[in-house]
Amino acid sequence: MIITHLSKLVHAQAAVVADQIAFRHRDAATKSWIPTSWKELSKKVMTVAKAMAAFGIKEHDCVATYTQNKPEGLIVDFAMYANRGVVVPLYATSSVSQFEYILNDSASKIIFAGEQFQYENAFKAIGNLSDAPKLVVFDRDVKFFPEDTTSMYLDDFMRFGETNEYLPVVEARMNAAQESDLANLIYTSGTTGEPKGVMLAHENFLFTMRIHAERLGVSEKDSSMCFLPMAHIFERAWTYFCLSQNVRVEINHNPVQVQQSLRETEPTIMCAVPRFWEKVYTAVMDKRARSKGAVKALMNRALQVGRQFNLGYRVKGKKAPLWLELQYKFYDKMVLSKIRKVAGLTNGHFFPCAGAALSQNINEFLHSIGVKIYYGYGLTETTATVCCFEDTNFDFSTMGTCLDGVQVKIGADNEILVKGGNVMKGYYNKPEETAKAFTEDGWFRTGDAGQLAADGSLRMTERIKDLFKTVNGKYIAPQALETRIGEDRFVEQIAVIGDQRKYVTALIIPAYEALKEYAAQKQIAYKNLEDLLRNQKIQEMFSARLKDMQKNFASFEQIKKFTLLPAPFTMETGELTNTLKIRRVIINQRYKEQIEAMYI
Repeated sequence: MIITHLSKLVHAQAAVVADQIAFRHRDAATKSWIPTSWKELSKKVMTVAKAMAAFGIKEHDCVATYTQNKPEGLIVDFAMYANRGVVVPLYATSSVSQFEYILNDSASKIIFAGEQFQYENAFKAIGNLSDAPKLVVFDRDVKFFPEDTTSMYLDDFMRFGETNEYLPVVEARMNAAQESDLANLIYTSGTTGEPKGVMLAHENFLFTMRIHAERLGVSEKDSSMCFLPMAHIFERAWTYFCLSQNVRVEINHNPVQVQQSLRETEPTIMCAVPRFWEKVYTAVMDKRARSKGAVKALMNRALQVGRQFNLGYRVKGKKAPLWLELQYKFYDKMVLSKIRKVAGLTNGHFFPCAGAALSQNINEFLHSIGVKIYYGYGLTETTATVCCFEDTNFDFSTMGTCLDGVQVKIGADNEILVKGGNVMKGYYNKPEETAKAFTEDGWFRTGDAGQLAADGSLRMTERIKDLFKTVNGKYIAPQALETRIGEDRFVEQIAVIGDQRKYVTALIIPAYEALKEYAAQKQIAYKNLEDLLRNQKIQEMFSARLKDMQKNFASFEQIKKFTLLPAPFTMETGELTNTLKIRRVIINQRYKEQIEAMYI
């Protein structure tokens, strides 16, 4: 375990475990996982760092990384830290306008682009700038525009760092590096307005790594799947933590291929957002629904025993009676281990999960089948984790207890307030927004409402900015409804509506394939998808399922009308952020006609 300034982390590890593997990535041509040792990584980082110095990068300058998860992204990160510089990570799916805003706000000197999509967007964004940043492309297969005479590929860029001319410059910067130096500008997704650059210093990451090392039992025997985008603070902080613990990182390039990557590499740990686990849950429930006879009975019994053993004893830190332990071993071998294997979770140790609300029902189910979810809570502004589950003795209705050194209290309007070494320095170029984000005595205002239990467990009740009020004066927390209804196998996405309305409604994106299969089973004829969604039997089916799922909600909270939409919410249309959160303002504008029709 080496927790040191990010400018020195790679080289410190290389000095101790030079030939061990730091990370692997999948080669698309050979379909094999290519390892990179700490020694190789250290050398590449220094080469890129020297090239950056050769191209005029100065201390505290910014560079932007606009890429999918790739080894080159990590190399650029640590090379920039060696120069006492600041990395501005962008989501690979960011649009030209999003990219242009962040580029202008951060004044990045170099753009490191991943593949064709990112290169083309970056080139368009810098086209009108008088002092355009250098554009460096990772993928050699990218085709440059004919008029582009200045962009270059990373391997060509690296040649400028192959001599030692700038080695003294880089070494001097590494020696001068301070924990208070800015490390990252990570821009918020802009669900409620203009994106803000969250200023995270090296000391924020170091604090986070230390408190995770104290809470979590990881070792060199573990391996971690780098699945979420590295532009997401959850994955960025988690991957840095894994590297500090010499946990081998498996870099998943394409999020769509994560199940394949999991099966091929069999990692022991992986951080993910709830949507990933919702899909695992839905897949298992679908398989259960399709099973028949003895197979279905065996599966049902396995899930029942798994629940008794894991929730009744393991989660509580108690030893199960021998008869139950023996049953669990049998059903785990015959059924539960096979479920985990299909999901690529064969060697699972534990799986951190945060970023949105995770249904308690799904959380309990995952633990029942032997998947340890360490559910937690945090924000970009808190360098990810504020609190999370421990290995045992946690309450599923909470988000776990706060990590050591992180203070939490409940303020006005039940707002969760945080103080600690993980809290950001402020918003870049936005002093007024920074002032609003803190109380007078220095507590960070999360914008989330919650409750603190006597044992220190934190329960989030709603996102304050998402709360809306009906014309009858009743407050509605849409996320609670969306989380519950999102469990249903026929629901892919949902947006709850009701601000200043007489009652609550919803726009629902059905799980189209599951719905078509249901139609075939019920012999429902239809011409196209739109025709199927309008079908009275389909409408009645959804009404019945919504009624059942909302039975524990107050009458004024329940969805009274809904509209099934034939196309999903996407990032490309602006309805989703890069972190897959819905943009309610955009959805309300885009589907104004459909929404108004539900209030006639």
